[in-house]
Amino acid sequence: MEVKSKPNLDFSNTEIAFKNKSNDELKKAYRLFKMMNKSWFVNIGSKLGTLAVRLNLPFSKTIVKRTIFEQFCGGTTLLDSQQTIEHLADFNVVTLLDYGAEGKSSEEDFNRTMNENIKALEFAAANKFIPVVTTKITGIARFELLEKISAGDTLSPKEETEYSNALKRIDAICSAAFKTKTSIFIDAEESWIQDAIDTIANLMMSRYNKEYISVYNTFQMYRHDRLEFLMKSFEEAKSNGYILGAKLVRGAYMDKERKRAEEMGYPSPINKDKAATDDCFNTALRFCIDNFEQIALCNATHNVDSSRILADLIFERKLPKEHPHLNFCQLYGMSDNLTFNLAASGYNVGKYLVYGQVEEVVPYLVRRAQENTSVTGDMSRELEFYNTEIKRRGL
Repeated sequence: MEVKSKPNLDFSNTEIAFKNKSNDELKKAYRLFKMMNKSWFVNIGSKLGTLAVRLNLPFSKTIVKRTIFEQFCGGTTLLDSQQTIEHLADFNVVTLLDYGAEGKSSEEDFNRTMNENIKALEFAAANKFIPVVTTKITGIARFELLEKISAGDTLSPKEETEYSNALKRIDAICSAAFKTKTSIFIDAEESWIQDAIDTIANLMMSRYNKEYISVYNTFQMYRHDRLEFLMKSFEEAKSNGYILGAKLVRGAYMDKERKRAEEMGYPSPINKDKAATDDCFNTALRFCIDNFEQIALCNATHNVDSSRILADLIFERKLPKEHPHLNFCQLYGMSDNLTFNLAASGYNVGKYLVYGQVEEVVPYLVRRAQENTSVTGDMSRELEFYNTEIKRRGL
């Protein structure tokens, strides 16, 4: 008998992809994606919606909550998200919780974010279907402070105190992750603050990843220096006796990065084209698999080829699919064709589930809408899958 060299994965299987959706939910999502397929509508709607929510105009939050919020967020609070978490678990999909706060500026806000993260970790510890909580350093520390640290500028005594307080907050979060045996993802952000974030992430990994994986850093592979930085991070982890947590993403700030580089006259940190980014990402995947016992990997991608590469490598090398260092992840509300087909085949896969009050998550929702326009190509792909399933069901 011939031995199969590839797993039997069909990422175009919409029956499995949307098995979790009722007919009404399917049609509602299709209508939303169809609206977002119009780039002019997304551009105008994003600006007007953001302004309306900020000004607290009548019904603005309700409209956002019943449309794009429902598609891409789990709820306004942890308890409000419980039903979504349980529903995903019914299909062997775990939840990666993300409190949608970012770009905060006051100590009060920073402490609130810290407390919310710790609360999320305690909530996760009581639920076996929530292995990870994610956080953004800009929800815990001031952007301008991180920028100054990344640039290597000398901090004033007041800023030194501010930075010390920020480190205490992130340490409290990572310590809670360690104590509850839950993991924390530290998200990547803009390149001009990323050096400070990397320093913090490496410090926390050196403290809390000695026994098992507690802390992950995020590597944006659309940056041409990140593959080398991943390898350097691994050597540092080996030298200091801790496990490297590596969440691989392509990246979320490409236009902003290129524009700033052009305006300020420095070389863009972004790869020259998509092919170069794909090559960096997939090379990083293979590197992590080659060292999977010492690198805890999360393949956080909506890319079919990158998802298939990891699935194939796990299959070909006869690695245990359930190994805690071998993980896939997609955003809630997107790429269900990847998530649920991977889950149905027994791989570790999760949905990145953002929660928070409507006004807090608007920046996140705007990014999701902008990503899913006809300009990026993501929308037409999502729309096609929904359309296929609607036809299959005869709706």
